[in-house]
Amino acid sequence: MTMRPSPEKLLSLGMSFWNAKTLLSAVELGVFDALAEGPADLGTLRARLGLHERSARDFLDALVAMKLLERDDGVYHNSADADFFLVRAKPSYVGGLLEMANARLYESWGHLTEALKTGRRQSENKEQADLFAALYEDPKRLRGFLAAMSGVSAGAANAIADKFPWKNYKTFVDVGAAQGMVPVTLARAHPHLVGGGFDLTQVKPIFEEFVGANGLSDRLRFYAGDFFADPLPQADVIIMGHILHDWDLAQKRLLLKKAYDALPAGGALIVYEALIDDDRRENAFGLLMSLNMLIETAGGFDYTGADCQGWMKEAGFMETRVEHLVGPNSMVVAIK
Repeated sequence: MTMRPSPEKLLSLGMSFWNAKTLLSAVELGVFDALAEGPADLGTLRARLGLHERSARDFLDALVAMKLLERDDGVYHNSADADFFLVRAKPSYVGGLLEMANARLYESWGHLTEALKTGRRQSENKEQADLFAALYEDPKRLRGFLAAMSGVSAGAANAIADKFPWKNYKTFVDVGAAQGMVPVTLARAHPHLVGGGFDLTQVKPIFEEFVGANGLSDRLRFYAGDFFADPLPQADVIIMGHILHDWDLAQKRLLLKKAYDALPAGGALIVYEALIDDDRRENAFGLLMSLNMLIETAGGFDYTGADCQGWMKEAGFMETRVEHLVGPNSMVVAIK
């Protein structure tokens, strides 16, 4: 018998924003932080979070159904994943990205149709010419953005620490380092490495605070500069993570050429992103990230590994390879 088509998958996909906003509000309200203090019943947790009695039970039980909380005999506690990744006080916290999604991206994505029709970004500061200038001029928003970048980079940083042959190199610089998640992860994993992060001047105190809290101030330093206006610091390895996709093609090519110029012979460039698969059929996250660049930036877009290898060879690199890291993320490695 021929199976009748079902609309369930389409309806579930179309209504998936319900799940997303429930999680984002849980992070915003501090649900997982509250339960990290200890399990709690409905009344206790409702009081801790300041929830109205009409919605509290449905909200918390929805989180149970989503496998973010567990409930035993009426007492709620965090699931293993939520306890590890969504408690702010833990170094494994990745919720910074979700905080930014809740505060900025969720509303902006409501204007995706307009972006698709006009090609113009739709973020909350869309009238300002420079997205990053607007972010960096507000200390609170800057700190939130940098924390989000740590969240999005944490898994890839650990994979790069494991998969790249660091024993062959001594120094590295992470370009667009944000808080310093990648430098800290590499320095922890490989005690022989000395390196640092390159970013705009406003980032320096946040980077140094994060590095200091991890006890690595003696091996990691901050390099202040604008990567379009200034030369990149020299090192054996230069890293660009979630950087190239912010910019148009001419700017991408310029940054790759600047990396080439800063490296010694035999030096390596690592570019990592949620690379779109070469056939553009499988990595939905990478394709959606490219739409996010439409929402957020004037000319940014994501790209395939083959695209990036081609641009690297144009910049002068002789050897390139693509290697999967974790989840939707892969790295393109180029050797000078």
